Amino acid sequence: MLPGGGRPMKDCEYSHISTRSSSPMESAHKNNTPRRKWEVFPGRNTFLCNGRIIMARQTGVFYFTLVLIVVTSGLFFAFDCPYLAVHITPAVPVIGGILFFFVMGTLLRTSFSDPGVLPRATAHEAADLERQIDVANGSSSGGYRPPPRTKEVTINGQSVKLKYCFTCKIFRPPRASHCSLCDNCVERFDHHCPWVGNCVGKRNYRFFYMFILSLSFLTIFIFAFVIAHVIHRSHQTGFLNALKDSPASVLEAVVCFFSVWSIVGLSGFHTYLISSNQTTNEDIKGAWSTKRGKDNYNPYSHGNIVTNCCVALCGPVPPSLIDRRGFIQPDTPQSVAPSNGITTYGATQSHSNMAAATPLLQTEPHLASDELPLPGKIPLSAPCAPLTLGQPTPPSSTPNLSCDTMLSDMLPAREEQGGPHFLTPEEVPSLRGVLSSGSSLTHSHTMHVFNLASQDSLHEDSVRGLVKLSSV
Repeated sequence: MLPGGGRPMKDCEYSHISTRSSSPMESAHKNNTPRRKWEVFPGRNTFLCNGRIIMARQTGVFYFTLVLIVVTSGLFFAFDCPYLAVHITPAVPVIGGILFFFVMGTLLRTSFSDPGVLPRATAHEAADLERQIDVANGSSSGGYRPPPRTKEVTINGQSVKLKYCFTCKIFRPPRASHCSLCDNCVERFDHHCPWVGNCVGKRNYRFFYMFILSLSFLTIFIFAFVIAHVIHRSHQTGFLNALKDSPASVLEAVVCFFSVWSIVGLSGFHTYLISSNQTTNEDIKGAWSTKRGKDNYNPYSHGNIVTNCCVALCGPVPPSLIDRRGFIQPDTPQSVAPSNGITTYGATQSHSNMAAATPLLQTEPHLASDELPLPGKIPLSAPCAPLTLGQPTPPSSTPNLSCDTMLSDMLPAREEQGGPHFLTPEEVPSLRGVLSSGSSLTHSHTMHVFNLASQDSLHEDSVRGLVKLSSV
């Protein structure tokens, strides 16, 4: 108990507080964990299974399609197929099962695959494209000049306009378009289908067509045999008793009746598009309609229905261009030499250039005993090496020189009559407080032998800074 009748103090737990701050190199190392490209993909897409599955964000209608097909087919296999296999033929459930699995396979293949997304231009590619446009237009001004919206190319004798996408910063290839829902340019863009939850383009159009075609056959198949089941039962027990014995058949018949018209109609429409080698986008816009001109024709058609169908359905599937599962290469941090008490944040090219331009950040080669500078003589030596602050080096071969002797030898006497101005040792601050007159100079950083052409440009502060730097 505390004095005064207070409550007993509870046991306090103290957490260790780290006072060690992370250096920039450690932070860069933590951020250099490799990431996949789908994690930073700029479009509005949903990725699953570590980027293996790509879909649109609006997938509610797709799940409704999936549930509708599975539930209707499940009711058919549960309530109708047992009776039909016994009284009609056992091939009914077999054919129905093949159609069901084919429909599901093509649906998932259409929904989970890359429809042909075109990668966006990088900043360098976009700048280079704008530079080429400026050169082509004869513009030499440095201001921003918006690129033209179209560019004409000739395909099989037909002039085709390529539109510039201001989002992706590219000229779209022929038959490509930008999907506003997925925010991507898609190659051979047909349309965005919410029923499959993805765009329909060059890489998944054949699977979409096989999906709607097989779904038409499955819908007709289920509807036909549900009616056959009800009629066959009606002959035995009556129509009402037949409905009571198989109530799911009524639901299946209603769903298939209202679905078959739209599905069959959609299959017929895309059959026409494949036979003429067109896309839904081109057909709606009337891109190859003769109403635009007598000489307007489809340059992509092979002139034969069979050839067009074979190209669309049997040709090779082009590879994906976005490499969504590839790794992003992180920027490699530049190594920094350790320093004694001096924090250096990276040795970049700008620092090297600054060191080359600043005399105080350079050092001359060590002075040997037979290469002492003479008054009025400029020694010619090897190029200067950049100075790394705080790095001790082995003692040089400089002979034992007192501070005054060294300064008197390296800084020639002032000439009274004309010529360049030299500083005498008396004008330089004395170093006796730091180095004794009899001590040997053993530090690796030697002093500069100044060029005669730059003597007048250096003032006393530069010399004082040089002396202090050499005496550290």
